[in-house]
Amino acid sequence: MAKTTGSERNPASAESLASAAKWASKKGPPPVHLWNPEFCGDLDMRIARDGTWFYLGTPIGRHELVKLFSSIIRKDGEAYFLVTPVEKVGITVDDAPFVAVDFNRVGDGLEFETNVQDRVIAGPDHPIRVARDPDTGEPSPYVLIRRNLEALIDRKSFYRLVDLGEVAEQDGEDWFGVRSQGVFFPIIPAAELQG
Repeated sequence: MAKTTGSERNPASAESLASAAKWASKKGPPPVHLWNPEFCGDLDMRIARDGTWFYLGTPIGRHELVKLFSSIIRKDGEAYFLVTPVEKVGITVDDAPFVAVDFNRVGDGLEFETNVQDRVIAGPDHPIRVARDPDTGEPSPYVLIRRNLEALIDRKSFYRLVDLGEVAEQDGEDWFGVRSQGVFFPIIPAAELQG
């Protein structure tokens, strides 16, 4: 779990953040990477591994509000923040801030869609990576959505990716993986497929 730390100073509310995000998004995606307001403390907001957003321990039921908050999320180091021109508050993210819930082939690329309707085509600017649990070996696949913010690829989409897989050499070793926009993304060493 990534949670911020710092001194509490006049913590922002979800309502003030939503209002600022709505204002900032009128001209397109908010440029959160350009904003550097003072840290206002942590907000009791959490994104669960399945992509559900919670505020004060309760799921946020309004999808449009989740989309609005997701437009102002930023990752600095290992910590996640909601950022507006005047506020920066820490939130908890259990795994990744987004979940890739589907993908389709578009030309020679794989276009992923997230739970908040972001769309990206995997490739040089939006790589796929697979982390493996050191104890169980279970894979956790991710695709980069924007500025160091990833989406966990959901199980059904990962199984579909595996169906498209191929074996290719990567750094002198054979890997099983997928291709998108001419880039090969390794999933597992090919030797492990034999076992």
